[in-house]
Amino acid sequence: MSVRNLICVACAAACLLNSGVANAESSIDPLQLLVESSAQRVAIADQVALSKWDSAMSVEDPVREAAVIASAVAEGRGRQLAGEDVARFFKAQIEANKLVQYSLLSTWRFLNYAPPHAPVNLVGTVRPELDRLQTTMVVALAEASPVRSSKTCASEVATAVGRYAFAHRFDDAVTPQLDIQRLHLIGVQRAMAGFCPVY
Repeated sequence: MSVRNLICVACAAACLLNSGVANAESSIDPLQLLVESSAQRVAIADQVALSKWDSAMSVEDPVREAAVIASAVAEGRGRQLAGEDVARFFKAQIEANKLVQYSLLSTWRFLNYAPPHAPVNLVGTVRPELDRLQTTMVVALAEASPVRSSKTCASEVATAVGRYAFAHRFDDAVTPQLDIQRLHLIGVQRAMAGFCPVY
C-alpha cells in the first residue's frame, strides 16, 4: 500500500474519531503533541547521520541509548508514569532515529558523498535539542495516559500519525526532498509504535 493510500485510510479513521466512534478529541491532543514531537526528533536524525558520516562513528551507541532511556524514566517518575511505559516509548524513539540514520548513511555510502553541510555539533547543539524534546514528550505521555490504556490505542496512534502526514502533505511524488519526507514518516510511524503496550 502506498503512503498516499495509507494517509487516506488514516484520514477515514480520523473522521470516525470525530463522529464519536473512538475517544473524545480531548484525548487526542496530547497524542498529537507526541506525534509532532516525535517528528521533530526523527528529523534531527539527519543531523546525527551527518555527524556520524563526518566522524566515521557507528550508529549504534548503547551507552548513550541507555542513558537517554534512564533519564526519561527518571523524568517520567515525577509524573507518575510507569517506568516500562516510558522506556518502551523512548526505545522506539531511539530506534526510529537509528532507522533514519542507517537509511541516509547507506544512501550516502552508495553515492560516495553526503549532502554539503556545516560541521554538526552533536554534543553542544543536537543533544540539548533532544533533551528539550524529551521533556515535552514526557509531559505529553502523562497527559495521553488514557489513550495508552484504551483498547483502541493502536488505532488512535495510527490516526494521529495520519493526521500529521496529511497536514504535512506526504505523498508519492518522486523528488529527493519528498524521499526524505517519506523516510521521516516511516520514522514517525516507528517512533509512535512504542506508545501503546501492544502495537
